[in-house]
Amino acid sequence: MAKLYFRYGAMNSGKSTGLLQAAFNYEERGQRVLLAKPDVDTKGDADVVSRLGMTRSVDFLVPAGASARGLFTAHAHGDDPDALLEHVDTQPVACLLVDEAQFLEPAQVDDLFRIAVQDNVPVLAYGIRTDFRTRAFPGSLRLLEIAHTLEELKTICRCGRKAIFNTRRAGDQVVFDGDQVAIDGQDVWYESLCGACYLEVSGGRLGNRPPAAVEPTAP
Repeated sequence: MAKLYFRYGAMNSGKSTGLLQAAFNYEERGQRVLLAKPDVDTKGDADVVSRLGMTRSVDFLVPAGASARGLFTAHAHGDDPDALLEHVDTQPVACLLVDEAQFLEPAQVDDLFRIAVQDNVPVLAYGIRTDFRTRAFPGSLRLLEIAHTLEELKTICRCGRKAIFNTRRAGDQVVFDGDQVAIDGQDVWYESLCGACYLEVSGGRLGNRPPAAVEPTAP
């Protein structure tokens, strides 16, 4: 039985690079893969964009409310109503790779599970675990709940420790309010930090919660 994999990490941990490498590995062996990402991720439009400069167009975008499994099935069978040829005969799909999976809806993550289990196609989903307020994205939370395999992709903080959080900045200011989704480069940018550095720049806050009062110790 095929499995659903969730490969997660903070910003700059090589998620998109890993996805593109996985696609290359499959295709080097003559196997067919499909690439997808949620359409809310406007960075690169319909491309997977690696910070190392590599790009590749996805085979399909997943809009809000859409059936991820339905889109996968159509493209796996060579059906694309937006293409010049609406149907082409194709070889079976060996793997589905999903970038920016944190932006998927929970029901769409359930579709990924069904693709793996019922369609017997491995699904490799790459994404961020938590947002700039240290809260799980709905898609990531569902992946943590049902993925067969969880793999952490590591990157380092400015201090050299492992980074686990993502801070959102507007200019040089760290911000804790705003929509959960704001794509890097659209008036904001992100920095990956370890827990200690995150608490330092946030003044002891985790997300938009104020720091808890420290009880005095007994003499």
